[in-house]
This record gives sequence, C-alpha cells and structure tokens, in this order.
Amino acid sequence: MSLAIIVPKEYGYVVAVTSATFFVAFWHGIRGSMYRRNAKVPYPKPYADSGDHSAADAETKKAQYLWNCAQRAHGNYLEVQPSVALSLLISGVQYPVTTAALGSVWIVGRIIYAIGYTSPTAEKGKGRVAGYVIAALPQLGLWGLSAWSGIKLVL
Repeated sequence: MSLAIIVPKEYGYVVAVTSATFFVAFWHGIRGSMYRRNAKVPYPKPYADSGDHSAADAETKKAQYLWNCAQRAHGNYLEVQPSVALSLLISGVQYPVTTAALGSVWIVGRIIYAIGYTSPTAEKGKGRVAGYVIAALPQLGLWGLSAWSGIKLVL
C-alpha cells in the first residue's frame, strides 16, 4: 500500500520559517565573533578559560565572561536547531499554519535567549531565562505535532 503526501500551499510558510532558523544560526556566529574580539580569545579556543582570566584585567575578564555566554548560547542553539527544523518540516505537511506560527515564536524566543544570555547586567547568564521560556513551549509543541503527524500516517 502506498501513501501520497500532498503538500498544501501554506507549506511555503513552513519552508520560510525553517530557512529562517539557518539565518539565526549565522547571526549567532556573527555575534560570537564580535564577543571573541572583545574578549581577546585567540582562535581556535572555543571558550575563555582560567588561564585567560588570570592574565586579564577586569574589563577583559567581563568580556571573556560574555564571550563564554555568547558561545554557550550559540552551542545550545546548534544543539536543538536540527530537531526543531526537522519537526517543522514534518509537522508542517499536515499543520502548516500552526507549525509556521510555532516556529516563528521559537525563533523569537531563541533570539531573546541569546541576547539575554549576553546581557552585561544579568549575572550567571540568567538573562537567558525569558527566551528559554518563550522558546520551550513551541519547541515541545513542534515535537509533539511531528510525532502526532507520524502516528496519523500509520493509523
């Protein structure tokens, strides 16, 4: 038995939102480069470590801390983006408008997460929490819709 999958016209929204996730990753990389320069952390080191801190003045230490936060925000984004992108493409076949909306909110949340994580006034990266909360629910929703789409195909 074969199954034909008909892609609705609105699937274009899903493709656009999924593509936007790639540009957010690129934006993370650009931001990281700026923080790296201020932190005076040479390539290829991925983070400023205790050796960097011990040789730095107070301003450079703060820049190194923010560099580490920018790197962690980027790393965390790269950890979840593939599963979110795949969930967008899967669930969008049956629920294109809902999927595109969830993906858009997820992107906004991830941008707020990155900006908050590198806030010089937020201690211990706590600025990321608002973005995390905004992104977590649509992320779970996308995963759930993706799973439900698979279940519906089998049934």
